[in-house]
Amino acid sequence: MADSHQLYDEADKLKDEGKLEEAEAKLQELLAGDAEFSLAYAALAVVCGRLGKHEEAVAHARKVCELEPNDPFSHTQLSVICQRAYAGTNDESYIQKAEDAMARSRMIQDGS
Repeated sequence: MADSHQLYDEADKLKDEGKLEEAEAKLQELLAGDAEFSLAYAALAVVCGRLGKHEEAVAHARKVCELEPNDPFSHTQLSVICQRAYAGTNDESYIQKAEDAMARSRMIQDGS
């Protein structure tokens, strides 16, 4: 059986090749065996966003923030995913979510 890093690398290659559904499946397979692998959630957020699955993308980006609460980049990624979700749906609730995530990122960077 492949380890988490190998599955992640395979999924990343599929994503780069534009095989987004296959990348999504590979990342889900990885997470079924290693539910704490934050990079997989981050990649899944990007893949789901590209597939137009904005609610799922935001949920995966939030999971990264849960797993890496003190990592400012995780919160910045959540902000970007929310901005893309707004662009894809015109759901204005994503604007506030994006602003909140960016504010959290800045607080972490400033040591607050």
